[in-house]
Order: sequence, then C-alpha cells, then structure tokens
Amino acid sequence: MIDRIPETVLGLIAGEGELPKLVARGARAAGRNVAVVALRGCADPALRQLADTFCWRGIVQLGRWIRVFKKAGCREVIMAGRVRKARMFAGPRWLQWLQYLPDLTSIRVWYFHARDKRNDVLLGAVADEMARRGLTLVDSTKYCPEALAPAGVLTPFEPSRAVLDDAEFAWPLAKQIAALDIGQSVAVKEREIIAVEAIEGTDQLIARAGELCRAGGWTLVKVAKPNQDMRFDVPTIGASTIENLKRNRAAAVVIEAGKTLLLERERLLELAKQYRIAVIGRADG
Repeated sequence: MIDRIPETVLGLIAGEGELPKLVARGARAAGRNVAVVALRGCADPALRQLADTFCWRGIVQLGRWIRVFKKAGCREVIMAGRVRKARMFAGPRWLQWLQYLPDLTSIRVWYFHARDKRNDVLLGAVADEMARRGLTLVDSTKYCPEALAPAGVLTPFEPSRAVLDDAEFAWPLAKQIAALDIGQSVAVKEREIIAVEAIEGTDQLIARAGELCRAGGWTLVKVAKPNQDMRFDVPTIGASTIENLKRNRAAAVVIEAGKTLLLERERLLELAKQYRIAVIGRADG
C-alpha cells in the first residue's frame, strides 16, 4: 500500500495506453494533486477526470510542458505511456516540423543535447533539461508498484518444455539487443529468432512474427535493459498484448519480473488463461 505523502503537485506527461491513468490514480491515492500534460494524438481524454490541472501539448513541445508544470507548482514529474517514435520518421523533415510544431527548447534538445536519437539518449536529454528548470523526472512505477510482474508462471497451467527451452535460448539475446537500445522484445521458436523489435514497437513485432510463423507456437520474450532507467521506457504488456498474441498464434510471453508492468492485470491473466497463452515472469540472473 502506498503511504499518503503531503507533497507538491505531481506532474504527469501522458502518452498512449492505460499506464498514465494507473499512475494518476496511484498518485491521488497517495494524497497528491496531479497536473497532466496530455500528449496530443496519444493520450486518452479520460485522463481529464483524474487531473487537477489538464492541458493538451504537442509531443515535441518540451518548453511548453515545463511551463505548465512550473505554473502548477510541480517539482516532480512522471513520464508514462507510449509515444510511437516511428511517426517522427514517417515523412520528410519539413513536413514533420509543420505537423508537430516543435518549440525552441525541443529543437535545442534534439539537435544539440542528444548525441544520437536512441530512446535512452533522447529521454535522458529531456530529463536533464527539465532538471535545469527545477523539475525532477522520477521513477514511472513509483505510484503503481503493485503492477510490476512477479516471478513465476502467472497463468494456471504450466508452459510446455519447448516454450521454456525457447525462453532460455532467447533471453540473453534479447538482453544484448536491449543493452544496445535497439528494442526490448524478440520472437522465438525452436531456438530460432523469428523477429526482433526496433522502432516499430512490440505490437508490430508480434504481427510480423505471426506472418513469418503461420504455424504458430512461438514465444515472445520481453526484457528490461541491463541498467533499466525506471523513469522511462519501462517494459509493459496489457490485455491488448494478449489479444494480439492470440491473433498471431503465440504460445507464451516471457517478461522480466520486477521490471515489467502488467496493465489491466486481472483481465490480462483471464484472457491468457482463456487463450492458453502462458505468461511467465522471469527474474534476471
């Protein structure tokens, strides 16, 4: 149970999915008011009901996020929810500028403070810029620790020997890919890597694995980075992940215990039970 903390207003940068709502509910349960910057084209409008301050901002308008949080009296900020980075490479740069209208702070971070455009580097540069302005980006799981996956088989049936062998084979490979900040998931069957996640995200990886392995029976292995920064890019699966695995004939999903968020946990596990998709939490090392 989260202790009630008489703190300043918590800032929340909200992307796609259920995680921003989970964070907002947890923060409010801990006695904190919440100021939400909802990323336009990403966040769920229903977040407005969980916020004391709510506004829409663009995904590359860092300076405007900061101004909202400073005005609301925030000192701590959490970043939660997906932002589909692939959108930023979907057209010529001039068209992206017109679509996203980046502010000067974002331009400075993108071109001068981020040495490359990998997620950890970009988000680290964002965190540094916020810190310079008096805002500390904190662990995104701080107000929802109960959502972190435990170790063990989480479904009420045992995975097959083939699934366990594939997970054992793929785990160190997925860890190496994650260490390079390429992606955090791989699809494997019969000790053969079918697909590797990159900028497209886990959902597209699952769809690609389904196309490449029409016989089904493959396993998704999703890991944290070796030195996972829990402020951002925390591995996450939800009920929609299980639905996607079912559509693409997967047999199991193996996730890293203690470092992977399970969204809509009860529904996720009920669907996994119904579809006979094993969900396994593995402790690294």
